[in-house]
Formats: sequence, C-alpha cells, structure tokens
Amino acid sequence: MAEQICGSEQEFVSQMNKRAQELGMKDTTFVNCCGLDTDGHMTTAYDVALMSRELITRYPQIHDYCTIWTDAITHNTKKGQSQFGLANTNKLIRQYPYATGLKTGSTSQAKYCVSATAKKDGLNLIAVVMAAPDHKVRFQDAAALLDYGFGKCQVYRDENQDSLPSLPVLGGLEETVPLAYASGFSYLDVAGSDLSAVTKELLLPESAGAPIEQGQVAGKAVYKLNGKEIGSVSVLFQKSVGKALFKDYFLKALGRFCLSKG
Repeated sequence: MAEQICGSEQEFVSQMNKRAQELGMKDTTFVNCCGLDTDGHMTTAYDVALMSRELITRYPQIHDYCTIWTDAITHNTKKGQSQFGLANTNKLIRQYPYATGLKTGSTSQAKYCVSATAKKDGLNLIAVVMAAPDHKVRFQDAAALLDYGFGKCQVYRDENQDSLPSLPVLGGLEETVPLAYASGFSYLDVAGSDLSAVTKELLLPESAGAPIEQGQVAGKAVYKLNGKEIGSVSVLFQKSVGKALFKDYFLKALGRFCLSKG
C-alpha cells in the first residue's frame, strides 16, 4: 500500500514523519510503515493519543469497524471459495461498557499496547497503555485510566443556536447586516466546578462600517466561570455589504421623496 500511494516505502515513511510533526508528535520517529521493531523506530503514549485523536475526529466512521467483535471473511481463489473467522483483539469492546475502539498492538520490544477510546455522557476519552507485561494488564490499566477520566472530567457545551441581533451598517448599501456564531462552544472541566455558573457575554460594536465581507469577524461571545474567562467563539458577519456611493444615496433619497409625494 505504501508503494502504491507514494512509490516507495521510504517516501511513505517520510510522509508519515512529516504528518506526525504537524500533529505535534514531537517524540515520534517512524522508520518503517509496518510498526515492527527496528532501531530508531519509536513513539510515546502521548503521541499515540494525538494520532488517535486525529483519526477519530477526522474519520469518526472508524468506530463502525473497530467495534465489530467477530466477522467472517470469504476468500475466493481459483481453487474455490473458503471462509475464515476474525475476532477483535481489543477485549475492551466486550469488557468495558463505554468502549468505542480503537487499536491494539504488540511486539517483542514494545510488549503489549493499546489505544482505547470510550464515550460516556457525551464525553469522549482516549487512554493509551504501552509496554504492559501481558494483554490482561493492558486492558485493566486502560479501563482504570478511562474510569478515572470519566470520574474527573465534565464538559460544558453551548451549541449557540440562539439568534443574534443584526448590526447597524454605516455607509453601506444596506442598513443592517445579520450575524452568526462561527461555531458551538465546549469546555472541559477537571476541577469539579459548578458548570451551571458559566456565563456568556456578547462583545459586539455598536455598528460596522461598509464594505463588509461575509465571514469577517464582527465580535465574539466570551464565556466565563466564576469571573474567569474560559474561552470564546467568534461572531461573524453572515453576508457581504457593499459600500454606498453618492448615486446610491441620491437614489435612496429620491425613492423616499416619491413615496412621500404618493
């Protein structure tokens, strides 16, 4: 597969290392693409967690595959058809009630490893265990880490579905411009705070001067907990507004004059 995508394994590994650096995997060096032991081929639990997060965030459909417990593969050859069964090596899929994946691995040097993902009450966690002495210990340690995380973490979310006021436009072809949130907001708390105390404050100018570009930042929504800012979300102009010229003001004034005469 590496040769098909990049022409050679060497080039594919080079791309792997480039992507690892982009993800912030500072302690990872790939030497081959198969993951087998070789000098200089190394990573850390933290880096595996970063890689796992990228995978499940960018391609969430991976959970549809890694949560399958058993399946059968049909093999067609010139000699006929045969079937062989496959069993998931991640025992957490059956042993841990919130498990959603992800990947096991073991070599003689790395010993028994697992990147375990789980979801409970809308919270997604990743636990990475490396160098466990056997497969039972790796799953026990991963489950313990996940239990700790679920007991320690809580998430505040605001989907930002509330309507925003339109903003007056100065010198524009239109008198107002609609606004929209850039995204929803989420905050991870590990201190046991009362998240019902989170407040949201809109910081917007009184007006905006034309020209205005759609998607341009108009202001922001600031979230605070116990008086301390915990994050913000940009508020964007929802449409473009061109700058009014003299002829536009003249036509507008003429229109009003005609209406008043009518």
